Amino acid sequence: MSLDGLGRAITFLRQHKQLVMISTSTVVVMAGQGLVGPVLPLFATEFGVGAATVGLTLSAFALARLILNVPIGILADRHGRRLLLVGGPLVTAVGMIGSGLSQNIEQLLAWRFLAGAGSAMYMTGAAIYLIDISTPENRARFIGTNQGALLLGVSIGPAVGGLIAQGFGLRAPFYVVGVAALVASVFAFLWLPETRPDTIETRPATGGGKAAGGGAPRPWLLMIRSRDFIAVSLLTMSLFFTRTGGQQTMVPLLSVSRLGMSPGTLGGVFTGMALMNMILITPASMAADRFGRKAVIIPSGAVVALGLLLFAGANGYALYLVAAVVLAAGTAIAGAAPAAYAADIAPEEARGLAMGLYRSSGDLGFVIGPPLLGLIADFSSFGWALTANALLVGMAALMFGVMARETVGRAAVTKPGAPALRPRDGGDG
Repeated sequence: MSLDGLGRAITFLRQHKQLVMISTSTVVVMAGQGLVGPVLPLFATEFGVGAATVGLTLSAFALARLILNVPIGILADRHGRRLLLVGGPLVTAVGMIGSGLSQNIEQLLAWRFLAGAGSAMYMTGAAIYLIDISTPENRARFIGTNQGALLLGVSIGPAVGGLIAQGFGLRAPFYVVGVAALVASVFAFLWLPETRPDTIETRPATGGGKAAGGGAPRPWLLMIRSRDFIAVSLLTMSLFFTRTGGQQTMVPLLSVSRLGMSPGTLGGVFTGMALMNMILITPASMAADRFGRKAVIIPSGAVVALGLLLFAGANGYALYLVAAVVLAAGTAIAGAAPAAYAADIAPEEARGLAMGLYRSSGDLGFVIGPPLLGLIADFSSFGWALTANALLVGMAALMFGVMARETVGRAAVTKPGAPALRPRDGGDG
């Protein structure tokens, strides 16, 4: 980034103090979660369990998010965002400290599920909070800034966690994360004001598909019928599928089996990819605000698919490194644009519900990606698994290009800030 660009970024942050505060909280929360990353598998194996059971410690965390995203979003619509921003880290703190105190694998899994619930609370609350304090003209930059904070936290966490575990034992990082989460909870309580619009009605929702009195269909029904929402949710699922299944599972396995890569070299490659994400996410977010969401999302899907195909065919270090650069660029360009698009089309009275549904689509890809690609690899090869991943992303990007309408810029079909989910958004167009 040039000095001029850095100056504009600093000015932007000075003008938006609430964005700085939520991003600061995100750094603390995500650094804490990254802290236990390198030690969790080692800690779980102390209970004498196999690799599959160790994997459940990750699945339990993700499953909690998948199950709770939507109920938590509804909770934010009815009772406000601060409940999640303060309560989420508090629940995470209890789950992490409990994990450190676990005496068997059953206890660890239960506490990991609770920690996942806290993560769902905070991340869903933060997503809604960013919608509240942004406009369609700067929303991608707001979300991109918070994603940059997330990447920063995730990047610094593992190194610190490894040092803590080496010096004080495998349980120590869990306790440190618990304290960090408590700090984030206090920070949110003191510095993050409520942003829930006063115009939102708080009457209990009815169970049917229409509002009480036979009016317009309820927001959740409009969303699941919306071609725009379906398109962006499928795209997001494919990107999360790629992150956990392709990048974090298949690429490391291919690196070792085909190229004989050492763990240290592989770690260096992944660190470089993470740094590239941090560098590109800001300009990509600015482009999504300036030129429109589709102008960024569709090319990013094509670049991600290309990166996966290059990895599938990589038989030497040269092509492998090119693949790493291309895949990192694609995931960085995708960055904030899909979340900004989902926020653009979310009705004001149901932002929590909308973001809960949207986040669940990503978490679904998070959960099914590794086992599905692993199954394909077992029956064929790592290369074919990555090729299947590339086809999924490419098809999702193509569907988004065909189905979804633009929400900002000259091609937008709705006025900035106006809800885009209407009855005519259903399958009949």
